[in-house]
Amino acid sequence: MVSIMMLAVFTNFGIVFGCGVVAFIALVTLIVLYNGLAVRRVRMANAFSQIDVQLRRRSDLIPNLIEVVKGYMQHERTTLEAVIRARGDVNAAAGEASAGNFGAIRALSTASMALGGALRGLFARVEAYPDLKASAQFNSLQEQLVTTENRVAFARQAFNDAVMRYNEGVVTFPGNLVAGVFRFQRAELWTTSEDSRAVPSARMS
Repeated sequence: MVSIMMLAVFTNFGIVFGCGVVAFIALVTLIVLYNGLAVRRVRMANAFSQIDVQLRRRSDLIPNLIEVVKGYMQHERTTLEAVIRARGDVNAAAGEASAGNFGAIRALSTASMALGGALRGLFARVEAYPDLKASAQFNSLQEQLVTTENRVAFARQAFNDAVMRYNEGVVTFPGNLVAGVFRFQRAELWTTSEDSRAVPSARMS
């Protein structure tokens, strides 16, 4: 009788211990998966902030560019207004955007593409103004814009890489279970058109 009772006690202890080990492993796995997703989300947000920095730099350069060119391009009011309006749209969208705000990212990428198109239109019109093309101040600003556009492109690629790594963790098993419980949602890539990848030439022939 005593042996049977001892066997029952050890059996119960083994079950409790086994359940405890399983629960401990499950908890550790949960923590590791959660932290992995959280770290990827932080890296994605940091990558997005680098885009924001470069977009703001480009936005800060545009008023100086407008001031320089409007003295030469007095009959290009529509072109200049398109750049100013597009800049305003980017600034407004940037104020709403964050790495986790999918709709705002879409709006910002669209506004950024529109601004790139407006700038290309402006630089194309410069062909008709030799004095402006020869301006050292204009060429300096154009060079800075080209450099900034390149930095935007690099930052955009880094952001998309971070988004892809984050999304992989969100959709693959068992990370998708943790993502569902803690509401880690898929992020959206920064999309761009083929035309918007082209930056204006620093030297226009």
